[in-house]
Amino acid sequence: MAHYKKRPKVKRYRRSFYSREMKLKKGIGIAVLVLAVLGIGWLAAPHVLDWATHTWYTVVRNRDLSASSPAVSEAASSTAASEAAASSVAEPEPAPEPEPTPGTAIVAGSWAEVDVTTLTDEAAITAAAQQLAAQGAVYAVVPLKDTAGSLYYASQVPAAAGSVAANPVDAAAIARVFKANGITPVAQLAAFRDPAGARADHAMAIRYKGQEYLWLDNKASAGGNPWLNPYAAEAVQYIGDLIEEVHGMGFDQVLLKNVQFPSSTSSKQDYGSTNGVDRAGQLAADIAAWQSRFGTEVTLWYGYSLSQVTDATSALGVPAAQLGMKNLLVEVPGSSTLDEAGRTTLTQMLEDAGVEHTVIRDDAAGRFE
Repeated sequence: MAHYKKRPKVKRYRRSFYSREMKLKKGIGIAVLVLAVLGIGWLAAPHVLDWATHTWYTVVRNRDLSASSPAVSEAASSTAASEAAASSVAEPEPAPEPEPTPGTAIVAGSWAEVDVTTLTDEAAITAAAQQLAAQGAVYAVVPLKDTAGSLYYASQVPAAAGSVAANPVDAAAIARVFKANGITPVAQLAAFRDPAGARADHAMAIRYKGQEYLWLDNKASAGGNPWLNPYAAEAVQYIGDLIEEVHGMGFDQVLLKNVQFPSSTSSKQDYGSTNGVDRAGQLAADIAAWQSRFGTEVTLWYGYSLSQVTDATSALGVPAAQLGMKNLLVEVPGSSTLDEAGRTTLTQMLEDAGVEHTVIRDDAAGRFE
């Protein structure tokens, strides 16, 4: 029998040899790797959670997240509202510009009268307007037709063609420049006291009874003059045409003077058909006719003396305030006196009579307002 000799077992060992430096580097590498994994996880976590939540509710629970998220909708609405509010604050709407005061408006302020013959050119008109503005005037009365019937501008009304002054002014330029300087121009026109107009068209004039001759307010040898007839429709139309003409030149306010009959009365005066209407009634009808014709397009003023305003005279038949005008200019001559108490009493009397606006020209006191 054969015998085998046992071979001795050899025990083998596997060993790793690392230096201290290698171990340190290995530890740092592991730490960096762990931090990188944690960072990636931190960044990806919200998206993963959103995806998981969306998948859970939409796939597993079959729900519409857009309809079940009032907080999100409310937040979005709040953000939109905040943005809209910020936009409205950042870009406010511009305030509307105030409308200019119309030329027909009656405002408080002092009055002045200009010498129309000095307004020969644009420079003279500008200088006069600036002087009035510096003095605080708000209104400027510009005489364009006097009691002789002369017109100081180039009128195109047929009955006035022969009565234009030798050197007429540019009425349109006066109105324009005065307005540009804050002054309201008021065209002054003499009404029925108009010898030139009466001679130009006899149909407008007072005549001698039963004759074709024109009635004169004094003997011809003493310089008597004819008058326009307040009862004649042609005369009322003529004055209205002059008002319309100056309005077209830029005068939105007109002062009519001598809206009256001659002071002297005579059985020789022939007014034509009066239809039984007395003097006061006819003047009131003429004033109403002009007011109806121009309405709110022209502001009409009427000028009378203090005695005509307070007393019944033959020229009017009644105190002027009873003729129905809305705007009245009272002229107080230098020979009369009107203190503050008197002014207050006069103004109250006119208001009670229906006069809406009163201007008092007091020559003695040097006041025109």
